[in-house]
Amino acid sequence: MLVIEHQQNAGLGQLSDRLIEHGLNLETVGPDAGAPVPETLDGYDALIVLGGAMGPTEDEQAPWLPATRKLLRDGVEQGVPTLGICLGAQLLATATGGHVRTMPAGPEVGLLDVGFAASAAGDPLFGDLAGTSVPAVQWHWLEADSLPEGAQLLASSPACRNQAFRIGAAAWGVQFHPEALGGTAQDWVDEDRQSIDDLGLEEAVLVGDVRAAEPRLGAVWLPIADRFAELAQRSA
Repeated sequence: MLVIEHQQNAGLGQLSDRLIEHGLNLETVGPDAGAPVPETLDGYDALIVLGGAMGPTEDEQAPWLPATRKLLRDGVEQGVPTLGICLGAQLLATATGGHVRTMPAGPEVGLLDVGFAASAAGDPLFGDLAGTSVPAVQWHWLEADSLPEGAQLLASSPACRNQAFRIGAAAWGVQFHPEALGGTAQDWVDEDRQSIDDLGLEEAVLVGDVRAAEPRLGAVWLPIADRFAELAQRSA
């Protein structure tokens, strides 16, 4: 499985060990991993593209983004199980004809609920969450405000309509962070305290809420890692 990591403090988090438990070999590439993004998905049974502080078209700041968008398009076209998280979801939408913008009402930051549509019931990855509202870590100032033609909307929140979506048979984008726990939230506060202060958020409350929710975050999102691993194994 290929994992594209844009920055070291935005890794696979709680999903990593769960995927490895399924016998998957995780090959992490990106600037901090010290390995370039490959040109093709040849030899990989799945693709995960993680989050990052840059925007999905800020190619001058992050020159590996064009190659990442190409791999996301390839994943959709080839039916390779693909998961884009936060920036990864924005890259997926951008690469396949959608559009990303700055959120007009401001960012989503912290522990917030995501509501899955009843119509998600048949989805291979998120079907078990159909019709439920579940907690997730949010940390984004941008959103995919329009999805490519044919995309299926799976989940929304009051501030962000396109929280989870599927493009094609096996490519998913999630604007939230199913991998993130309290340690990651602390890392992100440490990275950009000024933005947290500007939003009027208190570090202790913000991080404390995520830490307190860790058992629930594991109960909700680790089964998603199980299903994604199963899809990857079938693809192989």
